[in-house]
Amino acid sequence: MPHDCGFLADLSLSPDQISFERADRDRFATDYGTHAADASRPDAVVYPASTADVSTVLAAANDRGVPVTPYAAGSSTEGNAVPVEGGISLSMERLDEILAFRPDDLQVDVEPGVVGGDLEAHVATEGLCFPAFPQSAAFSTVGGMVANDASGIRAVKYGELREWVLELEVVRADGTVLEVGSKAKKSSAGYNLVDLFVGSEGTLGVVTRVTLELAVEPARTLAGRAIFDSLDDATAAITDAIRAGIDAATVELVDSLTAEIANSYTDSGLPSEPMVFFELHGRGVDREMDALVDVLRNHDPVRVDTAVEEAERERLWRARREIGQALLEYDPDRELEVVGDVTVPIGAYAEMVRFVGEVSASFDLPIPAFGHAGDGNLHYAILANLDDEDERERVSEASGRIVQRALDAGGTCTGEHGVGVGKREYLRREFEPAVIETMRSLKATLDPEGILNPGKMFD
Repeated sequence: MPHDCGFLADLSLSPDQISFERADRDRFATDYGTHAADASRPDAVVYPASTADVSTVLAAANDRGVPVTPYAAGSSTEGNAVPVEGGISLSMERLDEILAFRPDDLQVDVEPGVVGGDLEAHVATEGLCFPAFPQSAAFSTVGGMVANDASGIRAVKYGELREWVLELEVVRADGTVLEVGSKAKKSSAGYNLVDLFVGSEGTLGVVTRVTLELAVEPARTLAGRAIFDSLDDATAAITDAIRAGIDAATVELVDSLTAEIANSYTDSGLPSEPMVFFELHGRGVDREMDALVDVLRNHDPVRVDTAVEEAERERLWRARREIGQALLEYDPDRELEVVGDVTVPIGAYAEMVRFVGEVSASFDLPIPAFGHAGDGNLHYAILANLDDEDERERVSEASGRIVQRALDAGGTCTGEHGVGVGKREYLRREFEPAVIETMRSLKATLDPEGILNPGKMFD
């Protein structure tokens, strides 16, 4: 049902901050993981330029019961930012300032529309970095990454993004502005409200400022790639490397189908066999690299290549870094129907990867599997002919089997993509009813009218 958003014209916003145009509304009707057939168009788009603007819009919308869905770069994969109940899409793209940079404190204050790649370039001028960014940081925004509690290929060493968020400015549904957290590195004062808002996908409040902790750029970086004849050898090598306590920043796996897709796209000439990619940071990386290579060679790799210079590191890693684009161009008759992720305890990772291959064969669907093996995070992509209804139904069932197996292994339905729309039913499977009810009660307390990003996480 359409919502009357005419009240926006009466707010203290300039005309160029409000749009009812069809083209603008279409732009915010999908995200990366949502097909046109599943689009949900907002009734209006608002472009706030300040915290005060966000507060004004939310207070007015809350009074009228109009849904508001924050939208960053639209790079999410589970429909996280799609306005499934219409109303207002709140585009955060104009809140894109780096507000303060304090190199001596290893901190930076940013608005949510700052693109991760731009922030990385800015802090690099002082020899600093933000190691928790995912690969999508080149185009994703800080606000979106905070909303999803994103993480990436370096999580095995540096953890999730939430571990680097010190302080937030958040606007509640009724327009109240909160500052939560502290610029101190640690605190035991009161409830940890930062962690409550990080990963809440805009359902509890709209983030308007973020204070991030930074790290010193690694003194040295070594990288490499190992190719194996079998998936079992590759996963066993990864498990042994983690159990050996090797201080790796990154340990990535691609299965043979993913290798075939990536090698075809990059024209690398490499065999379509399982691959392990790794990266090490710090002053003692030579010793750690020797130990890692010894572990890998205990599992009969076809070859192990290592690199010191950046250009050579990029060459070795190209097949892994370009998987996203390779998947889009692999099969002209099929599109990416699902881009999913699950995380399992590291001891269950090998079985989880094998199970994806079994599902692929059982449902006669190409399902490449790859991901952040060092922390048990597995990504799977399902390619399908979207005009074939039977095939789309098989995709849905296949994805469900994969997620359920992860839950059965003591894992989670999503490690970094968030719940959004796509994983709602699995959230109920993952947690017992009392936990879901506790989550719902938090939502009802902070957003009693239910206007913030409705239709996400919960039905």
